[in-house]
Amino acid sequence: MPRDLFQLIESNPFVIGDGAMGTMLQQMGLTSGGAPELWNVERPDIIRQIYQSYVDAGSQIIETNTFGGTRYRLKLHDLQDRVYELNKAGAALAREVAGEEVFVAGSMGPTGELLQPMGELTYEAAIEAFAEQASGLADGGVDFFLIETMSDLNEVKAAVEGCQQVSDLPIATTMTFDTNYHTMMGVSPAQAVQELAAMGVKIIGANCGNGPDEIRRVIREMLAVRPAGVYIYAQSNAGLPHYEHGHIHYDGTPDIMAELALELAGLGVDIIGACCGSTPDHIKAMREALLTQPIPEIKLELPPTPPPAPPASRRERRERRRGGRRRRTE
Repeated sequence: MPRDLFQLIESNPFVIGDGAMGTMLQQMGLTSGGAPELWNVERPDIIRQIYQSYVDAGSQIIETNTFGGTRYRLKLHDLQDRVYELNKAGAALAREVAGEEVFVAGSMGPTGELLQPMGELTYEAAIEAFAEQASGLADGGVDFFLIETMSDLNEVKAAVEGCQQVSDLPIATTMTFDTNYHTMMGVSPAQAVQELAAMGVKIIGANCGNGPDEIRRVIREMLAVRPAGVYIYAQSNAGLPHYEHGHIHYDGTPDIMAELALELAGLGVDIIGACCGSTPDHIKAMREALLTQPIPEIKLELPPTPPPAPPASRRERRERRRGGRRRRTE
């Protein structure tokens, strides 16, 4: 029997998502130049273990290890001919661990390319790439598609169209507002909600970014304009990264993320998870706080709006999209 994502959301005051995949993979030995998606077939034991650790921590949604699963990202590892195989394998492992109680989100990140006219990727080619990825995810058993860590609204729209070409599964989208409360491409939280809702997307939110303080404002801006019938999804990084003793560490402790989770729930956020730097310990602390502490009643107020950041140069955009911070790789 198909799992009903919207029934899950509507029947709970909040739904608990998962944390970072890349952070966990790095702890398990994945090198910075390795392809996370390849472990879906070469190290399925580790991928199952990570999925299970989030289920055990209380996640009601787990994401597949497929963030870089488009042909363009996989081409960096000479894996562009294995898109369907690697995405289906990542989804099937998650489905196996999730069983019937936990929902599986098919993670779909940016292609790493710039769309025309800023770059060379055509809108049609982007749709085709996302459809190819979505086909593998759907056949692997995901409950919905999660298009995440996006900066360009046109790329989000291409991903949505690609998913719709191959499946009628629900679609969730999250963007990253890490440039003065805008995406790298200059999209504001309000613009994201309004334009994506107009496309028929029912689950919209923010992930990654610069930690709890940033996402607090971003989510408020989204909530202030969300239309009826739209649900909000929030997954903040566990603070900011610091390079220490040869490793990247994030300063957002489980207690800090638990405090954020309570605030997000008090604002009325529907799905609450975490992003880069977070682990099952973070999710466990967030879940325990949400289930054992009073949810605060928070009035939706916005501080003065900061001026928009100037658009990044073409070179800056290309470098950041190809090598910058990405949800499933940190």
